[in-house]
Amino acid sequence: MDLPADPLRFDPDADALITPSAPELTEPWPDRLVLCYFHEQIAALRERGAARLAGRFTAEMGGHGIHLVDAADGDPVAVFHPGVGAPAAVHHLERAMAGGARRVVLCGSAGALVPGLVMGHAVVPTGAVRDEGTSFHYAPPTEVVDVDRAVVDALVGLLAERDVPCVTGLTWTTDAPFRETRAAVGARRDQGCVVVEMEVAALLAAARFRGARLGALLYAADDLSGPAWDSRNWTTADARADLLTLAIEATGRIHASE
Repeated sequence: MDLPADPLRFDPDADALITPSAPELTEPWPDRLVLCYFHEQIAALRERGAARLAGRFTAEMGGHGIHLVDAADGDPVAVFHPGVGAPAAVHHLERAMAGGARRVVLCGSAGALVPGLVMGHAVVPTGAVRDEGTSFHYAPPTEVVDVDRAVVDALVGLLAERDVPCVTGLTWTTDAPFRETRAAVGARRDQGCVVVEMEVAALLAAARFRGARLGALLYAADDLSGPAWDSRNWTTADARADLLTLAIEATGRIHASE
């Protein structure tokens, strides 16, 4: 469903007053990138010598380290935490795309909106409901931004090869996690959303605007499907380490846009 047009929210002109620049790395920027929301898993890769610190973002944006990991096929993959919330995540993605990142996988968690989605279950979004502001600066106003079908198929195929059960469906991207009311959750669930998070819609729109391809590998974290919120101690999920490993491999299954 199309939303009312607002000329102040989207301008298709790619020539903006400020052009994103890539942070300098000790090695060339790879075209494969994982946006990982698991600080402890990035640290674990580095501690066991599987990731090397190649640069950092500015302190104003959190100073997150940019790590390089050699995938099983030998290609380097950039891995970093992109910051919480759509504006921060897209800022970091923009700068990575300025360095040449074109095949991107988001690796993170999301709140379960449907009953029976146990903590740690893998979720591959097929699209994201745009309940945030950033995506509207990268794409005309529509209700949902879709994930490229080929990207969804690549991620689902990889999980099937590794015998990892997954759920597919829409995700609800919101700027306001403390305004996830019962009525809002019910409406999004009726719309086909299986999880809720804060970045996917904006990242999808920004990647497409810049000619990159992006998919998401999420796991069901806290639970919003019942009458009360259940945190489920979601940051302790065993799925986090496996999901990052899968995300690194998955970047090699995505073909760059023509």
